[in-house]
Formats: sequence, structure tokens, C-alpha cells
Amino acid sequence: MKILLIGKNGQVGWELQRSLSTLGDVVAVDYFDEALCGDLTKPEGIAETIRSVKPDVVVNAAAHTAVDKAESERELSQLLNADSVEVIARETAQIGAMLVHYSTDYVFNGEGDHFRQEDEQTGPLNVYGETKLAGEKAVAAHNPRHFIFRTSWVYATRGANFAKTMLRLAKEKEQLSIINDQHGAPTGAELLADCTAIAIRTAAQNASLFGTYHLVASGETTWYDYAQYVFSVAEELGETLAIREVKGVDTSAYPTPAKRPHNSRLSNQKFQSAFAVVLPDWQVGVKRAVTEMLGK
Repeated sequence: MKILLIGKNGQVGWELQRSLSTLGDVVAVDYFDEALCGDLTKPEGIAETIRSVKPDVVVNAAAHTAVDKAESERELSQLLNADSVEVIARETAQIGAMLVHYSTDYVFNGEGDHFRQEDEQTGPLNVYGETKLAGEKAVAAHNPRHFIFRTSWVYATRGANFAKTMLRLAKEKEQLSIINDQHGAPTGAELLADCTAIAIRTAAQNASLFGTYHLVASGETTWYDYAQYVFSVAEELGETLAIREVKGVDTSAYPTPAKRPHNSRLSNQKFQSAFAVVLPDWQVGVKRAVTEMLGK
């Protein structure tokens, strides 16, 4: 099996290089590569890469993920998250290749307090969500052999993320105010990558599994409780922290250009049932990641 991975150096892309290598030959590209174009701002270059590599599977882990910047960069966000994705979908369909694409809970309106199912009505709150939804529609419209994996609150030991930021601030500050009215499940890039490999391997034998899935760790938390857990793990590992008080605040305390969803809960039952896997509670992955971040 030959797999083309687009976005090899992102948090998820980095882990995919590892997990996909168990399936066959992986050709991994990113925006700065010269031999093969991996730059989503150049749709024709991406198309040429697919034609040249002739992969059995394309995994697109690249996107415009700067949620606030997307509000002032609508055209760029549309290009990276939708227009180039349509090109990928069309090109993969022409050669009969499977397409794996990652999306987000931001395609929903963030209301309610339930775990959203895959078939619920969408309604993005911001440009990022709108363009990611457009990308989903392009994939579904042009390549029936696809997986769309919606996820949320992604972290990894590589790159910048909430857990790393909290660890740094907890060493520098005695007090922190953290949002306590947004709910979701921190999901590790490692888990996403491993589950992607499982899905690709299984679908190669069962085409009825293609479609849209919510791929997140189990359980739920808030950014406030997430931070508190990160601090508790660090202290259990013997890390000295300066933090003495953590205050929970509403989203309104931190105004941002892009509106944030209060409810990012996604039900992962469909994925677990389809692929006979158990998606662990979010604390399992976070504890391991914090341990690695601290070099323990």
C-alpha cells in the first residue's frame, strides 16, 4: 500500500508518519518541500503531487488552524480548508484512492450540553468552522471512498498546545484565570494517528465503513479542569510549580476575534463500534503526554 501524507510536520502529521509506516510505503510532504508540492496554497501543485505519486491512500493532515486569524484571512482559510481539499478529493477519486481528512467540532454551533452525533445539524460560529465544513462537503461530494474524522482539543508532546502552555505558566505565575464554561475532550495526536491507521487497514477490507466519524478521547472536561489535571500530574511527578490559585472564569473574560463553542462534546460511539476499539478517557493520554513533556 502506498500512502501520501500531506502535512507531515504538524502535531497529527508527525504522529501519522509513525503510525502509517506499519501499513506500507509512506510519502510524506509539507508546505516547504521542493521535490513534491505539499503546499495547500498551491492547489495545482497538490494535484500534480497526487498524479505523480499515484497513492492508494491520501491522508490530509494539513489545514489553516489559526482560528482567530481566520476571521481576517477568510480567503486563505477558504483556500487551505476547502478549495484545495476539493482538489484533493477530485484527484483521489480519479485514481480510485482512499482519502482521509480531518475536521473539527467547530462545524457545529456549540450549543447544548450533550455529546453530538455525526448526523446532527451543523452551524459554524466562525470562519474557521465555515471553511472546515466546506472542506467536509467537498470530500463527501467528490470521493465516496473517504473518511472524515472530526476531532477537538488536539494536543501532542510536539508543537505548541494548551497543556504545554499551562505547564510553562504554572512555573512562572502564582495565579491563573482559566475558562470554565467550554466543554470538550482533550485528544492526543498519537491517538488520532493510531486510530487512523486502524481505520485505513479495516476499510481496505470493508468499504461499507467509509464516512464521517467523531474521533476524540472519551469523557469530557473544561479548560479549567484540564489545567488542574495537568498541574496535579506534574506535582505527582515531583515538578515544582509556582501556581497557588486557579480561578475559573467565563468565556467572556477573554474576548477573541472568533467566537468559541461552549459545547465541543463529540460522541465517539460510532467509531468505537465500527472499528471494534476502545477510545480511552482523555486523562489517560494527557497524563502520558505531561510525563513526556517533563522528561520524567
